Amino acid sequence: MKRSEVRPQGFTLVELLVVIAIIGVLVGLLLPAVQAAREAARRMSCSNNFKQLGLAIHNYHSAYNQLPMHGAGTDGPGGTPAIARGNSANASTDWWGNFATNNSWRLSALVGMTPFIEQQAIWEEISKPSTYNALAPDTPLGTPWPPMGPTMEFLEYRPWVTNIATLRCPSDPGQGLPGQGRTNYGICLGDSMEWSVRGPANPPIRTGGGGTPNWKYAKHSGWAQRSRAADRGIFVPHDGAKFRDILDGLSNTIAMAELVTDLGDRDTRGIQSINGNPPNEVRANPSFCIDDGQIDAQRPQFWAAGVPTQNANGGRGFKWADFRPNFSGVHTIAPPNAAICGGNNAGQTGMFPPSSRHQGGVHVLMGDGAVKFITDSIEAGNQRHEMVWQNASTPTAAPGSKSPYGIWGALGTKASKEVVDQEF
Repeated sequence: MKRSEVRPQGFTLVELLVVIAIIGVLVGLLLPAVQAAREAARRMSCSNNFKQLGLAIHNYHSAYNQLPMHGAGTDGPGGTPAIARGNSANASTDWWGNFATNNSWRLSALVGMTPFIEQQAIWEEISKPSTYNALAPDTPLGTPWPPMGPTMEFLEYRPWVTNIATLRCPSDPGQGLPGQGRTNYGICLGDSMEWSVRGPANPPIRTGGGGTPNWKYAKHSGWAQRSRAADRGIFVPHDGAKFRDILDGLSNTIAMAELVTDLGDRDTRGIQSINGNPPNEVRANPSFCIDDGQIDAQRPQFWAAGVPTQNANGGRGFKWADFRPNFSGVHTIAPPNAAICGGNNAGQTGMFPPSSRHQGGVHVLMGDGAVKFITDSIEAGNQRHEMVWQNASTPTAAPGSKSPYGIWGALGTKASKEVVDQEF
């Protein structure tokens, strides 16, 4: 009888190497799919955040019969800050100063929405006096923060440096200082940057004389005329608004849109250049920063070497509570993910397109609460056309004109009677 041969147990070295190679190929094939699935999940989460904000806007309107004001707040004499910083005791209340005694009418619409996005605790702290010092929690302030808080520069005021999960897109990696409380969702201000930090009111107006100045937030006729001509979005700075004002229909008008937060990498969407950009030049030509050679020709998503940019704490989306367009506003002028072209500081008016870390476009929230994904290639008209404003030199930019920026601009205006006859 022949002895049966015994086969050796286990893999040979060649077999093991073949198996490892096959596994490596499979991982290489599957990894992009896994990454895509993760981004799809992040996009869905971002869309859900917007749905919550849409519900908050509608619930706010149901409760108060108006939209939350963008540029609301308090005024008063400058006073000595509760913490030794800011302006002198005789300073005026202006919207660019730092005040611990009032917020100088700089609250974004997001502040009023906090109770409607399950942030009642933050709203309670904002709406009442507080002695909490976020930089020294065990040492209460001697002078309380006022109701509705100080201006947004104070890191000691806890609400302004709190990141609210509903205001953050999971695809955006920005975290921490120099950003304070970051937001990835901005209020739509329409298709013109004119008067985007002013609206129809002129804070402050002196109403008393002698001694301590008496400051009063009030409507100003000249400013109101300029605002009516240019502030064509659902939200108007320093002014109330209602759903009945949206004559183009809630489903045809953008209420909010995404924005990236600055990562300190000179991304043209996250930080604005301050290369002597005069706001009047940008208003006359939204592509001014491109035509001026400020963008890197080899890397068109970044500012060119040597072009100065805003200081570190002026990054896009860095202050969710601040109404100024750089921090919590968007325009439907340049298409999504185009470069910012603003003035020479974060407080000035400028053109601030929506932007996102998603591939190919941004989410927008329509007035009826629907969330849409708008691609970067949306039809956006003539990008070198003058913006609509009171004293426009171009006849097609006169008050009441249809948006020069195509379907994209029309979606940002609330009462221009423009028919949106294409899917977007």
